[in-house]
Amino acid sequence: MQKTQLMRAAIFDMDGVLADSEPLICAAARAMFLEHGLVVRAEDFEPFVGAGENRYIGGVAEKYGLALDLIVAKARTYELYLKMVPATLKVFPGAFELVTACRAVGWRCAIASSADRIKVEANLRKIGLPIETWHAVVTAEDVERRKPDPALFLKAADRLGVPPAFCTVIEDAVNGIAAAKAAGMRCIAVATSFPRAKLTQADRVRTSIQEVTLADLQGFDPER
Repeated sequence: MQKTQLMRAAIFDMDGVLADSEPLICAAARAMFLEHGLVVRAEDFEPFVGAGENRYIGGVAEKYGLALDLIVAKARTYELYLKMVPATLKVFPGAFELVTACRAVGWRCAIASSADRIKVEANLRKIGLPIETWHAVVTAEDVERRKPDPALFLKAADRLGVPPAFCTVIEDAVNGIAAAKAAGMRCIAVATSFPRAKLTQADRVRTSIQEVTLADLQGFDPER
């Protein structure tokens, strides 16, 4: 039997996959920088999407030569972000259904996010998939290195008790795809944060999570 027929764990990125949170964290970070007297653009953050808030904020600060206390800056960014979540954060159509479908066929399901746990918990509560509904949740605090390093995904596989070769990752970011492939995992990309042309290293690219099927995750369909 081919290994793609044995896939039995789905590892979901969170931001940009399950919830439309990328615009919110960008708005919060821009507001934080404005408090420091610096006007930054949304596109300044693009190279750091999926790499965790340390790099997301720190990378832009470096670009503009702004000296920041990163711990304080990140805490303020999260403070602004969490105020937006209750009224503004939206779940992507099909996200809840795909997670439910995976669990229904006996797959182990995990979250592996470069975000800090405070953000992960707030997002998952808002979209109706709280921490306790997952077999494993891995966040930035659980590893020393963030995406594109594979540590997050390898930690998730270890906690799930599933070999990496039998895991499929659902990602939206270039850094996340690189991490999944470095971990030796199948990867399905959704074009919610980047254009499809930038996601070609994934095994398959879908416009949104609503289009992702169990067959995509399993790799049965030869279509890319």
